Amino acid sequence: MSPNIELHIEELILHGFGASNAHQIGAAVEREITRLLQAQGLPPALADECSVERLNAGSFSVAPGSGAAAVGAQIAQSVYTGFNK
Repeated sequence: MSPNIELHIEELILHGFGASNAHQIGAAVEREITRLLQAQGLPPALADECSVERLNAGSFSVAPGSGAAAVGAQIAQSVYTGFNK
């Protein structure tokens, strides 16, 4: 049986992106985090009920012209990887 997971991201700070893409990028992050959790499972650091005050997901490069979906997916992968550090 899969665990019931509730993930709440209070604030996502992105440098270098326009405010007009914020909702699209946020939705893409949500989709990709869901996909990663379903495909790869819960990271060991989150196995017990916990609260993560702050997570630095690092930085990544975005190819020129990348859409919100691609940017959101990269952010989600960085966040998921950050849980494993």
